Order: sequence, then structure tokens, then C-alpha cells
Amino acid sequence: MSPPTLQDALLHWFAQNSRDLPWRRTYLPYHIWVSEIMLQQTQMDRVVVYFTRWLERFPDIASLAKAREQEVLLLWEGLGYYSRAKNILKTADLICRRHGGALPENHGALLQLPGIGRYTAGAIMSLAFNRNHPIVDANVERLFSRLFNLAAPVKEKQTHAFIWHKAAELIPLGKARFFNQALMELGALICLPRSPRCDECPIHDHCEAFAQEVVSERPVAGKPKEIIHITMVNGVLQHQGKIYIQKRLPDDVWPNLWEFPGGRIEEGETPEEALVREYAEETGFAIHDLKKIATIKHSFTKYRVTLHCYHCRLRGSAIEPVLNAAQEYRWANPDELENFAFPAPHRHLIKRIAEKL
Repeated sequence: MSPPTLQDALLHWFAQNSRDLPWRRTYLPYHIWVSEIMLQQTQMDRVVVYFTRWLERFPDIASLAKAREQEVLLLWEGLGYYSRAKNILKTADLICRRHGGALPENHGALLQLPGIGRYTAGAIMSLAFNRNHPIVDANVERLFSRLFNLAAPVKEKQTHAFIWHKAAELIPLGKARFFNQALMELGALICLPRSPRCDECPIHDHCEAFAQEVVSERPVAGKPKEIIHITMVNGVLQHQGKIYIQKRLPDDVWPNLWEFPGGRIEEGETPEEALVREYAEETGFAIHDLKKIATIKHSFTKYRVTLHCYHCRLRGSAIEPVLNAAQEYRWANPDELENFAFPAPHRHLIKRIAEKL
């Protein structure tokens, strides 16, 4: 008997080992679309929680299209990259107005929708509609770098193009839904970045890196990413039992999210001096009685942020700010902060506030 083909071995493995994920129970285009956007830069376990909560509030595209942006951002809070949530809302509206409330079963039409690029369009076409379109994520890149023993970084133009070509070429006709998922699942569970489980891999007989005993050398490392370290400060201003928050500008970092004012610490400043200056510049408020709450470390894209957080008091009785760096403000009760969408480090600070206050 001849050995199974790579495709047959992989499909058989996936049938026996695939994880039970909520969007795999339906394969509805809406479910695939939302899950794939959430899965970008986010671990699977967290996405399952967010996806389940999302569907409880927005069971279909029509209900999503009617939502307020702040409600969508609040549900998205913690996933980061908030432009993705805004694009989902824009796309839901376009789908209802132009496509009868359903995602189009056309690759080119999908690419015209906000936030849907080559990968997401391929995921919708193959997983929801079972069309023969490839999808390549980091797991597939790593898997293919070993499978074909690629001696160049996966993000280099020629290598990247080769991987996408092979991903399309290998799809068995009519089985794109399960084959594409099998590739990603194998990368996630077996062909790990460190300590790959080659002895459990159903296709190691087809793997060139395994045959050459260079699995640990693949994928080849690319150019290191530039890391920028930033030290910042912000302050929780409390007055007569209420806390001051403001809404960021639409064209700013974390647009339209709520925050506690603050900013970068300039050279020669202490965190306390920087916070007093930032409050004066952003709101016109004079603050005093600063007390340290926490130091929070946060990473996003190429930035590594150290955030010094303080509790402070208002000097004087004027409670109307001058909004020099925000579009809106509130004096909120502490228990009302759950109703506003904040960036992740500020949400962590809110948890500390609950402990301190």
C-alpha cells in the first residue's frame, strides 16, 4: 500500500485532533469573519471568550450595523488594535446597505470592505464558503519554512510569495475548509516555534527540514524589529467622589477611547512634575496631593511603555476643563468606569483604583 499523500495525512489528522471552537460549529460567514479579525495578534483562548460575548450582544450582522461605536469598542476592550473593531462596524453597515445583509461570496468584493485584506478574504472564502482560496498565517509560514526547508526569512518578498503559491497549490479540490484549518492547527499544536513535536507530526515524512535535521534552524530569523521604550505618566483625578475622564481625539493614538490624562515624561522631569504639567496643558486643571497607585508596563506594536500612575486632587473649585487634547469629558462615579471603553493599560489601572479606593 502506498503511503498517504500529504493532503490525506493532514486531513485525517485534523479530523482526529481539531480543537472545538465556537465558529467551527457553524462555519457561518459572519462567525468566520469576526473570529478571524479577533484572532489577529491574540491568543486563541482569549478569542473564544471575546467571540462568545460578542455573539451574545451582536448575533448577526444586522444587529451589529445598528450598534454605537462606543458599545463596540467596549466589547473589544482588551483585544487591542481598536481600528479593527471600527472597521468591523463600518463593514457591517456596508454589508447591510450594499450586500443585502450578508457577506459577499466573492473574493474581490470582500477585499473592497474595510479591514478585510488578503488573509481575511481567503479565510472567509475557504472556511465559510469552502472555496479554494489559500490563507497564510504565522503558523503556516513556520510550517512551510520547515516543510520546504526555506533558507530565507519568511517575510522576504520571494519567500512570502512562494509560501502563498504553495498554500494555494496544495489545497485538495473541494476541501479548502478543512485543509486550510489543518495547516494552521498543525502549526499551532505540533509544529511549534520552539520544541516542535516532530515525532507526532502526521506529515514529517514529507518535511524537508526534518529529513535534513535542520528543523530547529527553521524558520530563518528575519531582521530584528525596532523596539522603542517610552516612559509615561497619568493621573486619576478625584473630586467630590467623582473621577475625571476624557475621550481621546478621533485622529490620535487610541482614537475615541476614554482615558485618564497624562503623557510622556520629558527629560529632566520627575513623574510628578510631568503629571502636573500634562494636566495643565490638556485640561487647564491645577492638581496636587499626588500619590502613586501603580507602575504598569504595556506593549503594543514596536513600543514598550512604562506607565507611572498617580491619584491626585483638584486644586481649586472649577470643574470645567479646557479640552486641549480631548473631544469630550465626564466626571464619573467609580462604578461607572465599566461603561466606558479604555485602552488596556488604563483598564488595568481601573482595577487598581478599585483596590485603592
